[in-house]
Amino acid sequence: MFFFLSKTLPLFIYPIGLVCVLILLAIFLWRRRGWQTAVLLSAFFLLYLAANPLVSLWLARSLEWRYLPPDPLPQADVIVVLGGSTTMEGYPQTTVGLNDAADRLWYAAWLYHEGAADYLLLTGGKLPGNTTSEAERMAEALRLMGVPDAAMLLESESMNTYENAVLSKPLLQGHDLEMVLLVTSAIHMPRSMAIFTKQGMDVIPAPTDYEFVQPDWAEGENAGWFYWVLSLLPDANSLELTTSVMKEYVGIVIYRFRGWL
Repeated sequence: MFFFLSKTLPLFIYPIGLVCVLILLAIFLWRRRGWQTAVLLSAFFLLYLAANPLVSLWLARSLEWRYLPPDPLPQADVIVVLGGSTTMEGYPQTTVGLNDAADRLWYAAWLYHEGAADYLLLTGGKLPGNTTSEAERMAEALRLMGVPDAAMLLESESMNTYENAVLSKPLLQGHDLEMVLLVTSAIHMPRSMAIFTKQGMDVIPAPTDYEFVQPDWAEGENAGWFYWVLSLLPDANSLELTTSVMKEYVGIVIYRFRGWL
């Protein structure tokens, strides 16, 4: 029940859900034109700000730049890779699919080949309707990247970030793996670090999959007025990014309330 509620209730406070709620409210306020106008304007400005590239990037940076990739490359016992980067194979898709968070796998494979650790622990369970777990799909993708089966440990039961940490801990202890190099998307790293640290693990953050990168920002500063005019126009990608940021902040609040952070 908690899994269902945690996935559905926040939808109504994300931009699209909240705008829909405001529009429905405006419909019921048709006899109060002043209130109806105010609600519709609120919905418009909320949607505009959420879909604005400058706003979404600024919000993303507030999470992503709390942790930066380790430099120089550290030596750890194991690279822990959090799930969320694959999609199920199915006709006509013949191999495991990778989504927008695929950088997690590319970066983990690179870390392994660079000698940052001898083992990878892949953590992610099987969502309702799926025939394979996230951990199994990540393993399939990493094999194609040259990571041998002998180097991979799979945790295939967890359904959220908290369970990623809780269920990974006994696996790590059972293999005498202590120093963890934690790989996940930069926007997800603050919550992940807090959870793994709360479990008493020795963790080094290794974020990847950045949305806000300095070269793009610098290029925009040198592009002139046309770039900034375009940056004022809303777009779907920015709306998606703002939603992802809000999801993380909502997750931080919920996890802290439950004592997981």
